[in-house]
Formats: sequence, structure tokens, C-alpha cells
Amino acid sequence: MKATVQLGEGSAFHGTSGTGHAVQMDVAPEVGGRDTGPRPMEMLLLGLGGCTAIDVLHILRKGDEPIENMRLDLLAERSDDIPKVFKKIHVHFMLVGARLDAKKVQRAIDLSAKKYCSASLMLNKTAQITYDFEIVEELT
Repeated sequence: MKATVQLGEGSAFHGTSGTGHAVQMDVAPEVGGRDTGPRPMEMLLLGLGGCTAIDVLHILRKGDEPIENMRLDLLAERSDDIPKVFKKIHVHFMLVGARLDAKKVQRAIDLSAKKYCSASLMLNKTAQITYDFEIVEELT
């Protein structure tokens, strides 16, 4: 796996993944940025969300669970001291599916957190990561 990060205008950076996908990253305006993209630590949090969401979706679909939609809300707390690593992360899953089995959803989340999600397994070296979920009729 590889990636390239190139300085753009001001303090913004243009990142390109090895597969050719691009993202703009920037720093906060109060430290010289223009707010043209997510902060690098936000990208890490998004990476965790994407990693675990993909795992859970795949596990549920493989188990023939009727998943129709899903959203994750992530909330992170960072250290006050430098380096400002994540100390706590909470991942809340909202899943849509009329007949989703709550036990199978919990199992899928546990498998992702403890076995499959590389981002979770790396980040839990510095952060306490917690998960919960709810099955809803629709996403709001």
C-alpha cells in the first residue's frame, strides 16, 4: 500500500492513495489553514469508521441479515498534551433493517472490533474504543 501527500496552497495538502483516489486535507484557520478539507486526525477517525462499517456490512450480508442502510456516528476525545493522540473513541451504529437480529449485529460489531478492522486494532493501542448500536426504521 502506498500514498502520496503533496503541499498545495497555504497549509493544505493533496493526498492521493495508491489506487488513485484523492482527498484534500487542511489545518484549522487559526493555525494558518483555509479549512479546505478535513484535518489529518479527522481522516484517521473517518478511516476507523469506514473500516468497521465495511466489516459489519460484509458480516451481516454474509449471514443473510436484511440490512438496508447504516450510519455510524463517531465521537473522539484527544489528549491535552502533545502528541494529541486519541484517548477515547465511541462508535455508535444506526442500522436499518426490518428483521435485523440484534445478537447478530452485536456479533458483527465484536468481530470487526476484535479481529478484522485493522484501524480499530491499531487505534486501540492508545485509545479506549467503545461501540454500541441501535436498529432504527430510517436514518435521520
